[in-house]
Amino acid sequence: MTPSRLGTAPVARIGISGWRYVPWRNSFYPKGLVQDKELEYASNCLNTIELNGTFYSLQKPESFIRWRDTVPEDFVFSIKGPRYITHMLKLRNAETALANFFASGVLSLGPKLGPILWQLPATSKFDRAALDAFLTQLPRTTTTAAGLAAGHEARMKDSTWFKVTEDRPIRYALEVRNISYDNAEAFELLRRHMVSLVVADSAEKWPQFREVTGDVVYVRLHGSEELYARGYTDAQLDEWAETIHGWLSGALCPDGRGRDVQLHFDNDIKVHAPFNAMALAERLR
Repeated sequence: MTPSRLGTAPVARIGISGWRYVPWRNSFYPKGLVQDKELEYASNCLNTIELNGTFYSLQKPESFIRWRDTVPEDFVFSIKGPRYITHMLKLRNAETALANFFASGVLSLGPKLGPILWQLPATSKFDRAALDAFLTQLPRTTTTAAGLAAGHEARMKDSTWFKVTEDRPIRYALEVRNISYDNAEAFELLRRHMVSLVVADSAEKWPQFREVTGDVVYVRLHGSEELYARGYTDAQLDEWAETIHGWLSGALCPDGRGRDVQLHFDNDIKVHAPFNAMALAERLR
């Protein structure tokens, strides 16, 4: 599905961040739809969802397996990396935490495992040494990730899954919220590690970067005029569709090579996200 896989054409996946929101019931979700069927419904309307519960705590293997078995075959989950690593450890001394994360069931998603997103806090300034060391630790394949997962803490022994039987590449994206990352040294470092710098639209609260640094362009739309709450107009969706075509074709990529696009709407407070996502996906068909 990526440009590097046997020369296949780049693909755009348009989806949402999370799916379990009370205001979505009887609005996006039909009246009477039971909660356990919400993921099934959403995954048949869209082709990707960002798992954000993983940001707050480690999930259970049985949860990942249930999610995997609920969605269609050609569906992909993006995974938000733990805030324990990004906000508490600040990317330092993270090997054990990474082992716990990959042992928690992430790898059970198999071919439905999409990019892993690391979101840094706005107070996190560019630190080349710390970022380089962290990115160097990240496993690049599922087999390597399984090897890392074997070093998980003993407290997790009864709640792990890392029985990988097929080696697959793992892709990463980094969402930064500090203007100090707006420099050539940061871009070069991310390109060297093939990590995508997230394009985040966030009502001017945080800087928006458009540098293409990985083999996927990862986009998070938090709301252009009001964070998490404002929907995107038809004109704005038209603009995003045109920009996505530029990334897919390579016209907006520094080397002219097209990239996959992974885009998630995070303006979920007033039920805009799923409808905006479906509208944008329709424009790209």
